[in-house]
Amino acid sequence: MTILLAPMEGLLDFVLRDILTRVGGIDRCVSEFIRITDQLLPERVFTRIVPELHNGGRTLAGVPVRAQLLGSDPVCLAENAGRLAELGPAGIDLNFGCPAKIVNRHGGGAALLDEPDTIAAIVAAVRRAVPAHMPVSAKMRLGFNDDSRAVECALAIAGSGADELVVHARTKAQAYRPPAYWERIADIRAAVHIPVVANGEIWTVGDARRCREASGCESLMLGRGAVTDPGLGLAIKASMNGPASGVTGTVAGIAWPELLPLLAEFWLVVCARLDAKARAGRLKQWLNFLRRRFPEAEIAYQQIKTVNDLALIDAWLADVVRQQGQPRQPDQSRAH
Repeated sequence: MTILLAPMEGLLDFVLRDILTRVGGIDRCVSEFIRITDQLLPERVFTRIVPELHNGGRTLAGVPVRAQLLGSDPVCLAENAGRLAELGPAGIDLNFGCPAKIVNRHGGGAALLDEPDTIAAIVAAVRRAVPAHMPVSAKMRLGFNDDSRAVECALAIAGSGADELVVHARTKAQAYRPPAYWERIADIRAAVHIPVVANGEIWTVGDARRCREASGCESLMLGRGAVTDPGLGLAIKASMNGPASGVTGTVAGIAWPELLPLLAEFWLVVCARLDAKARAGRLKQWLNFLRRRFPEAEIAYQQIKTVNDLALIDAWLADVVRQQGQPRQPDQSRAH
């Protein structure tokens, strides 16, 4: 089983990719999107969003990162993909799923799901612009307002040279509201000749099992589920290789005392790499997700939610780690 870490604008950036891939269980990441409009971007834009390009296209834990492009102009996307490929990402990914209104208004992301011919032109142009050895993949939703053209869009992607397709099992109109319609991914799998990865509403090992059964996919992409439970990838892999029943989302995952040192590492990276005004908010953002899985994170969030003084946060976190944390030595072989 292959586990991918999803791109999520404003959440799953290079900082969180770094920390989550240290835990293990993640085989590949996709960066948050690099927006392409009407110009060839300088290299510094690509490396700012995907600093893993300075590390051979991998996180510090050694997990490959594909760089994602978003736009609607096949020519401009191809030119930028060619420049990006020279920087050595683990592959190029194309975004046909972003539901953000500002992106859709400009014809990007999920808006293209009403234009399968444009999707085909984009994929074909990017495939031609990228060296043959470099994978080109795409991520799509089931559609914009409905899923009536899901298979048509998937065929456009597969038929134009993409090597892999990730399907978020909801339309743009459905946003992130449950449920995810995993069975529709099975329809897409039956229609295309390339590997398909299932994505959407995978929060637990049980969800992963049901998604695999409904979609038929052996590869899964985790987004908010991995942010909420950083050990979810490990737990899914352990469960898929173990008994078919009696497995919970905590198997082979990560406990709160083990997570705390990584939370401290996250804070160190945030303080080193992000603007001072954004630092406290990023820590609170992750704690807000973690409290869905860890009761201790709820306590931590309540303690820190009104604190913005960075020195006070430093002292608070050091005290929490000293009292509750324990070192974790991830099995790096499981991260690749």
